[in-house]
Amino acid sequence: MKDPYELLGVARSASADEIKKAYRKLAKKLHPDVNPGKKDVEAQFKEVSGAYDILSDAEKRRRFDAGEIDASGQETPQRQYYRQYAQSDDGARYAGDFDSGSEGMAAEDLFSELFGRARGRRGAGGPGGAGFRMPGGDVTYTLEVPFLEAALGAKKRLTLPDGRTLDVNIPPGTHDRQMLRLKGQGQPGIGGGPQGDAYIEIHVAQHAHFRRKDSDVHLDLPVTLQEAVLGGKIDVPTIDGPVSMTIPAGANSGTTLRLRGKGIPGGSAGPRGDQYVHLTVVLPDDADGKLKDAIKDWAATHDYDVRRKAGLS
Repeated sequence: MKDPYELLGVARSASADEIKKAYRKLAKKLHPDVNPGKKDVEAQFKEVSGAYDILSDAEKRRRFDAGEIDASGQETPQRQYYRQYAQSDDGARYAGDFDSGSEGMAAEDLFSELFGRARGRRGAGGPGGAGFRMPGGDVTYTLEVPFLEAALGAKKRLTLPDGRTLDVNIPPGTHDRQMLRLKGQGQPGIGGGPQGDAYIEIHVAQHAHFRRKDSDVHLDLPVTLQEAVLGGKIDVPTIDGPVSMTIPAGANSGTTLRLRGKGIPGGSAGPRGDQYVHLTVVLPDDADGKLKDAIKDWAATHDYDVRRKAGLS
C-alpha cells in the first residue's frame, strides 16, 4: 500500500481541513461516474479513498503515524506476543512461537498462523481451536446530498471504492456535516468477530434560492413595483412547493414576511421551522413615459427624501 499522505499530496503535518480539501479535489477528478470504463482511474480512486479513510479519522491517523496500523488500516504485528495473548482463551495462550519472518504479515494472516499452529498441536476440536475474536474496523465515507433531499429526506446509493454499494437513508432535516451510522457495514471482523460500522458524513449542497439557518429557511423574493405599492396575493416557493402569500400594501425592500411551519422538518429534534421571505422591490427594465410621468406628478406634491429621513443628508 502506498503512503496515504503521498496519495493525497499533503504533508504529514497537514490539518484535517487540508486533508479533506485535497481528497475532495481528487475524488471529483477520479470518481468512476466521471470516468466510466477507465479501470486505471478507478484503481486510483480506490487508493485515494483508502488513504482518506485513514487520515480523516483522527484515531486512525494517530495509529498510522505511530506505526500501529499500516496504510490499509490493518493492525501491524506486535513483537511482545506474551503480553498480547496472555489473556486469550485457554489453550491459545503463549502459542505465538513465530520466527522473525512473521513481522511483515497482515493482522488476519498473523492470527491465522497463531491459532492454526495451536490447533495443530491440540487438534481442531481441542481447546486450541478457541480462536482470537476481534471486531472489524469502522470506515468513513462522504456523500453530497442536494439541499431539498437533505431537508425532506431521501434514499441515496453510495458507491464504495471496492465497487460495492450502500443504500443510505437520509432522514428529513439532515444538516451539513451530519454523520450517519450504518451498523455492520464496515470492515470484516477477525476470527468470527462482528463487522465494523460505516459512518457517512453528509455534505449538503447549496440551493440556488433557499438558505438554511438552524431549522428555518430563508428566501430572497423579488416583487414588482405595483405588488409593493398596492399589495396582493402572490405564489411563493417553499421546500414543499409553491404557496400563496399576501404582500401588504406599501411593502418595501427589506420587508420580511414569515410562513409558519414551512421550514426544515424537526423530527425528533423538535417542531418544524418557519420560512422567512425577504422582499426586494425590482423596477421594470423598460420603464416607459407613462410610469415616469406618473412618478414626476406624484413627487411634485410629496416630500420624499429617504436619505434625509435616514440621517444621511
